[in-house]
Amino acid sequence: MGRPDPGERGVNELLALSERIARAAGAELREAFSGAAVDIQTKSSPTDLVSAADVAAEQLIREALLAARPDDGMLGEEGSDSPGTSGLRWIVDPLDGTTNFLFGIPQWCVSIAVEDASGTLTGLVYDPMRDEVWAAVRDEPPALNGAPLRRPERTGGLATALVATGFGYEADVRAAQAADVTRLLPRVRDIRRLGSAALDLAWTAAGRYDAFYERGIKLWDIAAGELICASAGLHTRRLEPAPPAEAGILIAPVALADELASLVD
Repeated sequence: MGRPDPGERGVNELLALSERIARAAGAELREAFSGAAVDIQTKSSPTDLVSAADVAAEQLIREALLAARPDDGMLGEEGSDSPGTSGLRWIVDPLDGTTNFLFGIPQWCVSIAVEDASGTLTGLVYDPMRDEVWAAVRDEPPALNGAPLRRPERTGGLATALVATGFGYEADVRAAQAADVTRLLPRVRDIRRLGSAALDLAWTAAGRYDAFYERGIKLWDIAAGELICASAGLHTRRLEPAPPAEAGILIAPVALADELASLVD
């Protein structure tokens, strides 16, 4: 990719476009959300689900982006992968939390990020069920529904931390992740696994969780949320592959990061 410099106005326009498209996709998904597990297919394993809603939402996003910015690239979870010529690429998860969506659990979202040659430029996570928009621009403070995101300061170390995580789809990967949880659980306040990595990251940025880690995570799961967390002042680091689990990510306050990593890395 090249090195476009969209400037402040251009970056804000990218973020505004992200929100308009995410809200449109979210409205379509919210209308389809009924709790009935229909139109389900599997991908990598019997537990890795995709629905017609995922595919339709990605198509809506792709068409809207092509209409507004035909020269940009796009990478989407449900198959979109075009390089573009502008030096900008959109990283899209049209429905993060598909299993929750299909089982009637209101914990899912739309995640949209834009990257340039220097990394993620803008990130937006939209929760249609709570009408919450989490957004960040590189090197600027994050926002929740347009207001500055203020993360509460907590003390007490890892022993009082609420840590979020996620699990893979393959049985052997889950067995390895269970061993990590077994080591971690006695050392923290508690662990949460709600099933949407993008929302987990947004909630970590806001202090609803203290930290997050997961292996085997994909770029579209974390591109927007990682930027929101970094913009909130959190430490972010990549977790190396630990076969059978692939590489991952860890997000935490600086004071907790090393100790948390020692238990899961």
